[in-house]
Amino acid sequence: MKALGRRLRRSREDANGFSQALFAPLAPRYDAMATLLSFGQDPRWRSAMVHRVGGVEPRLVLDVACGTGAVISRLTTRTDAHVVGVDLSEPMLRRARRRFTGGARSARVHLVRARAEQLPFADATFDAVTFTYLLRYVEDPAATLRELARVLRPGGAISSVEFAVPSRRVWWMAWWTYTRAVLPLAGYLLGGRGWWTVGRFLGPSISRHYRRFNLEWIRAAWGRAGVEHVEVRAMSLGGGVVISGYRRG
Repeated sequence: MKALGRRLRRSREDANGFSQALFAPLAPRYDAMATLLSFGQDPRWRSAMVHRVGGVEPRLVLDVACGTGAVISRLTTRTDAHVVGVDLSEPMLRRARRRFTGGARSARVHLVRARAEQLPFADATFDAVTFTYLLRYVEDPAATLRELARVLRPGGAISSVEFAVPSRRVWWMAWWTYTRAVLPLAGYLLGGRGWWTVGRFLGPSISRHYRRFNLEWIRAAWGRAGVEHVEVRAMSLGGGVVISGYRRG
């Protein structure tokens, strides 16, 4: 645990390194724990995000910060698309590979270790792009949005899911209490020390992110990246947000 703490402190200067150190120990139980600790809302948010890109009937989809492949699984179930999943965490990618190896959908899934800020794909490659819990872990959210839009074809759909901070005071107080007090303890009891570390980090991380980049800024940044018809949908009393739009052009 102390070694993990040292790695996290050293990697805070590098957003990519920080996220890798934070999430590497979590891969084996990530899906189950994310569902439990969000009271079942995490799968619901991911499904809402996938729904937003299904309308363009994509043939090729990019899923960034794909983790263990939960969104890829939904995409390949709900569409006939081939899906490229990108993540920096090798432990997460290994779990994703196990999810699809030998299955009927394995031929439609390709996994790549890469940075969201420097995607190894040509302009306008994909019909749709999805990304999950990404922008809090990159050094320049605006530049990352531009890079995500770069690989999306004109008219293609883009959608994301992220934690959010409830705007109504009564829900904000409940959210603050849960993220600061309950989440770390529940993470430790259900998942061990790695989940305790994440539980302590998550609430303050979300608060800091929205102090720097509120939803108005984020909506505008999507527009500056070349995305139009941007829709912001609050989920679960404001604890989550699904943002979607279409590549201009």
